[in-house]
Amino acid sequence: MKTEGGREGRKTGFRGTDAALATSGISFEIIATRGQYEEMPMSLSGKSVEREAFCVKQPPLLDFLNLPSGAGEHFNSIAQQTVHSSGSIVFKEGGPAEDIYVICAGMVKLFTTASDGHKVILKIAKLGDVLGLSAMLNDLPYDVTAQTLIPCHFQRVGQHGFLHFLKTHAEAAYTAARMLAKEHRELVSGTRRLGLSHSAAARVAHILVDFASSEGSTKLAPCFPMVLTHAELASLAVASRETVTRLLNQFERDGIISRDDSMITILKPAQLKQLAH
Repeated sequence: MKTEGGREGRKTGFRGTDAALATSGISFEIIATRGQYEEMPMSLSGKSVEREAFCVKQPPLLDFLNLPSGAGEHFNSIAQQTVHSSGSIVFKEGGPAEDIYVICAGMVKLFTTASDGHKVILKIAKLGDVLGLSAMLNDLPYDVTAQTLIPCHFQRVGQHGFLHFLKTHAEAAYTAARMLAKEHRELVSGTRRLGLSHSAAARVAHILVDFASSEGSTKLAPCFPMVLTHAELASLAVASRETVTRLLNQFERDGIISRDDSMITILKPAQLKQLAH
């Protein structure tokens, strides 16, 4: 298998995926560089959980968000398939925006770092999100750092190839504009959540609702894996870790959620949504 810089790709973090990748017939670049994070992930019941336990299943190639076949085939022809282990840095804040990354599987946290080293998580990116799009189109450095939360599969496209792709296919340029509009909507929503939510309980409930939500559906998934540590949840909710732990315990006592290691089950979705507003 191809590795970045000719290095051997580590198997740690790709549990259950090596065979699928080897038989897929696709040339993959395995990027196994682990980023630095201060705390090992903890389940919401307090037990240690390996993020590597969340496996990347080999997904079909994307057609760049449902573009017509010609444009989709062109995109797939210029996209490089990459797999990153959990905790890997995809790109760093301030670095040149040389590539965009389409998430085919996995979750990525996007965060910014203050001059004193304090990190603030701005978003958890999921399936179908395009990372680095705004920075590339504006010819600016990446404005956030992207770090995988679980093993992730990306389609990566360089700046020259992607800009030529947009010029060649009007539908692709329209789709890119829609993605930028989606980013703007999410930014406004996140700002509203932080600025208008008068309680940490509302912010934590909003995060749980977001994790349980799927694109285009108003229904919440009955259960989902929580891949964030309590410290990461606290950063996203702009609260202390102690407050997040207390609120999760309270939600469980009230019968709104239940927890089993890293899995959260939503027992009262209507009440959770009400708390989030």
